[in-house]
Amino acid sequence: MPANHHRFSYRLILLFLLTFETARRSASGDPNDEACLANLHQSLEDPANNLHNWTKPFFSNPCPGFDSYLHGVTCNNGRVYKLSLTNLSLRGSISPFISNCTNLQSVDLSSNQISGEIPPAIQSLSNLAVLNLSSNRLSGEISPQLARCSFLNVIDLHGNGLSGVIPQQLGTLARLSAFDVSDNELSGQIPANLGTRNGNSPRFNSSSFAGNKKLYGYPLGEMKSKGLSVMAIVGIGLGSGVASLMVSFTGVCIWLKVTEKKMEEEEGKISHSMPDY
Repeated sequence: MPANHHRFSYRLILLFLLTFETARRSASGDPNDEACLANLHQSLEDPANNLHNWTKPFFSNPCPGFDSYLHGVTCNNGRVYKLSLTNLSLRGSISPFISNCTNLQSVDLSSNQISGEIPPAIQSLSNLAVLNLSSNRLSGEISPQLARCSFLNVIDLHGNGLSGVIPQQLGTLARLSAFDVSDNELSGQIPANLGTRNGNSPRFNSSSFAGNKKLYGYPLGEMKSKGLSVMAIVGIGLGSGVASLMVSFTGVCIWLKVTEKKMEEEEGKISHSMPDY
């Protein structure tokens, strides 16, 4: 009987410790998510005060359940897995600490006024499936390391000021079903593995790349030559030749008229100087 009593006591103590640890973790939240959200809030400017409840007490425990008290944050299994802060008039930049939200599957910061570069640290979000940073004021280049997010289904970066080339590595993303980099300042040739699929069928149409003046290749047109075409050169040559002939002809006509006038004047002088017989 005493042995059974001790065994029951041990089980009760173990159950208590497990319950306590679970409650402690639930109350404190994940420290990585806390750092992610706190630093993101610090790097962003919120003139419309849409993120008024993004405060330190909530950062320490952003996911008390499946829901979050923080605007635009969605949780799953006690971790932040979705950020949706669209059309909130946000300014500032994207903190590299966003990579601390290691369970993120969707980031949507579209239709704001966020500036600066896309932080390379995003490549660490191995579960990321949706990246929508469209209609902001982002600049700099698209990092080829973004292709390390192998689960990406959606990349929408249209309507920014991104420059440089489109990394060929993005074409290796097998799950990529939506891609839009239109209306930026990108240049160079569109990677073949983004323009076409195997068998030369279109992968993404021209609207995904339009609005980049220095971008070329399928499905856009080929690069326009910076030099003059043969026809243009011939046309300029012919035009210059005709102009030269006209100038020369005009000069000859003027010279003939002047010469003729001088000859008439000389003849008049001679006739006046000869005596009458």
